[in-house]
Amino acid sequence: MYSPEIRERAVRLVFEHEAEYDSQWAAIGSIAAKMGCTAETLRKWVRQAERDEDRRARVTSTERDRLKELERENRELPKSGISTVNPCADGGSASVVTRASCTLH
Repeated sequence: MYSPEIRERAVRLVFEHEAEYDSQWAAIGSIAAKMGCTAETLRKWVRQAERDEDRRARVTSTERDRLKELERENRELPKSGISTVNPCADGGSASVVTRASCTLH
């Protein structure tokens, strides 16, 4: 396991020196060897940093964490008795209701 400081330094070195190499992959390979990690490990760190810094159009770490939180909350909804669609048969509006608030006609 690598410390956050090592990861940040390695990624920073790639960003600072990639213009000196024929490709970003060449920079990653060279810097990874000097930092004592594999090129693939450093490549993954670089890709995540690019997403986090909006250099690459993908989900950021913060957005990914928020999505996981929302998905977890959605899984908990059925257990809590809350439905996001009105389950009542009386033609009520599609609002958040509890199953207990429905009456059978």
